[in-house]
Amino acid sequence: MVLTVPEIRRAVRAALAEDLGSGDATTLATVPVDAKSTAYMCAREPLTVAGLQFAKIAFQELSIKIQLKEYVRDGQRVKAGDPLLKIFGSSRALLSAERVALNYVQRLSGVATATAQFVSAVKGTRVEILDTRKTTPGWRRFEKYAVACGGGKNHRMGLFDLILIKDNHLVALRDEKPHAIAAAIARAREKFPLLKVEVEADTLVQVAQAAVAGADIILLDNMTPQQLRAAVKIIRGRSQTEASGGVNLKTVRAIARTGVDYISVGAITHSARAVDIGLDFET
Repeated sequence: MVLTVPEIRRAVRAALAEDLGSGDATTLATVPVDAKSTAYMCAREPLTVAGLQFAKIAFQELSIKIQLKEYVRDGQRVKAGDPLLKIFGSSRALLSAERVALNYVQRLSGVATATAQFVSAVKGTRVEILDTRKTTPGWRRFEKYAVACGGGKNHRMGLFDLILIKDNHLVALRDEKPHAIAAAIARAREKFPLLKVEVEADTLVQVAQAAVAGADIILLDNMTPQQLRAAVKIIRGRSQTEASGGVNLKTVRAIARTGVDYISVGAITHSARAVDIGLDFET
């Protein structure tokens, strides 16, 4: 996952416009136009970094003369107290861009940090941690980028790049012969022959049906470790396997040991907290 400078700049400009409105009243009223300052963006807790380019662009949007020094790169793990960025230039620009810069880095580093925790929890197994479409509207590419920074793997970007036949699709096809799963897979292959086909299975019967029908991936939804092991045995390598549902840091390693290929974790995007990062002026 690679983010382009133009897409980052578009997002940052919109965020700055939202925050500044008609102008930063406090800064315009109190800080001289020619004042200069040095500030440091530092981690206040251990974290995995993501989103530094957003911060850099935020400051540079308000002053092209801003000077920046990066101490780390996205994807690196840092300790509490470690500096991430040094910023020197217009005090007004630093003050007015501060919140937007921090919002991006705190949120995206939060996603990267949460992902890294899950990746660490399954270290030594062959499982890969996947993200989902449970992302903040308008931020999907950014959050999926942060997942990659944390060592996770991006699953599908949207509804367009993978066929995922879920329970509601199957209910809509409940009267099809020989059964809904076979009918859905056949239609998907005919309509979009270049796309991989994944099928959500809630039961071991559905697992067997999906494997026989030739699903590329079978999503094993809300299954116990015992059911997951049984599903892997039924599939016998005919399809890749993705475990989903009930996944947290306490359960993920046991799930990984069942033999599945992937574990998808919605929480790394929809529930990741913003990590604690500060921006302090040098006194």
